[in-house]
Amino acid sequence: MSDRMQAYIEQLGRQAKEAARQLATASTERKNAALTAAAASLRLHANDLIEANRKDVESVREAGKPDSFIDRLMLDEARIEGVAQAIEAIATLPDPVGRQLMSTERPNGLRIERVAVPLGVIGMIYESRPNVGADAGALCLKSGNAVILRGGSESLNSTRIIVECMKEGLREADLPENAIQMVDTTNRAAVQHLLQCTDYVDLVIPRGGKGLVSLVRDQAKVPTLLHLDGNCHTYVHQRADLTKAAAIVKNAKLRRTGICGATESLVVDRSVAGDFLPGLVDSMAGCEFRGDADAVAIDSRIKPASEEDWDTEYLDSCLSVKLVDGLEEAMNWVSDHSSAHTDAIVTEDPDAAAAFLTAIDSAVVMHNASTQFSDGGEFGMGAEIGIATGKMHARGPVGLEQLTSFKYLVHGDGQTRA
Repeated sequence: MSDRMQAYIEQLGRQAKEAARQLATASTERKNAALTAAAASLRLHANDLIEANRKDVESVREAGKPDSFIDRLMLDEARIEGVAQAIEAIATLPDPVGRQLMSTERPNGLRIERVAVPLGVIGMIYESRPNVGADAGALCLKSGNAVILRGGSESLNSTRIIVECMKEGLREADLPENAIQMVDTTNRAAVQHLLQCTDYVDLVIPRGGKGLVSLVRDQAKVPTLLHLDGNCHTYVHQRADLTKAAAIVKNAKLRRTGICGATESLVVDRSVAGDFLPGLVDSMAGCEFRGDADAVAIDSRIKPASEEDWDTEYLDSCLSVKLVDGLEEAMNWVSDHSSAHTDAIVTEDPDAAAAFLTAIDSAVVMHNASTQFSDGGEFGMGAEIGIATGKMHARGPVGLEQLTSFKYLVHGDGQTRA
């Protein structure tokens, strides 16, 4: 079975590499036409997609998955329309391929340009959110990359419909349909072979829980772009507008609890905690608070936190609460426990905000805003293929520009080197 699976992945890789060569030189107009047609196909086949998604949801519900997991998986008419609109938004964005990044002329007359080019073949490994396949396919298409999608087994039925809609868009624009492919098997050996398919795959991007991302990090021979988890913090400074802070924290935690940009840890200056926490707990019905001893003493509805809570990405209606004595202690706490995804400060003090924004070494750092804005669509990227928390090549939301590399073009007139 392993040999057969390796052969299957290599076949996908060969097809993707050939498609990537053609896509790299495709015009912006044809790529945009493919995206527009793919969005139309999604709308046309919305009922088919909802039915396929219903089967996926029923399967995971029977398996006892939590509501937050099911929410990430579920598609309805509104969410499908949102996916279609995201694809159309990507079509309106500037084409990142061919951008001149630098130009210089050397004393010997050589003119050197640095221009943006596609990465090549992207392997996208993700879990329960089927819309990730559409976002990844659209972003890779616009940036001139072929993509091999390996969605989670729980979203297999949904992914098949989405990929076929994306392929229909490619066909209508006379672009190679193998530019968007899926690993159509639940066999876990497929992931290992994709991670080691160095002859054909240029980059692997995982999007899912810590277990998946750790697996990719540990087994990949192909270069990777990853983030481990989203233990995001919101810090309420002593000079915060507490009404504003309460609205921000509630949104950052509860708008959608199952996304990586949700706030998981609340840090509050001790001097305002007594005025802030009881009202916050009142306003966030259904959310479990787990705090340190001082937070528990302020409001008995806050349960005692364990050491593990400070480093946990709940992806659920649960929030840890830590009280601190001022900005310096808050920054140290966040730096020690953040997963370097997204962290925020709420304050009306511009100096405190500037210090926090400078000192916190996360991919995204915010002032007076919900951490749930940490999203490619909200950043004007149309969509994102993931959030990168490392420091190499790309960081934060990964959109079109981050899916390109560059090459140098050197123009001469007979120069030879001594």
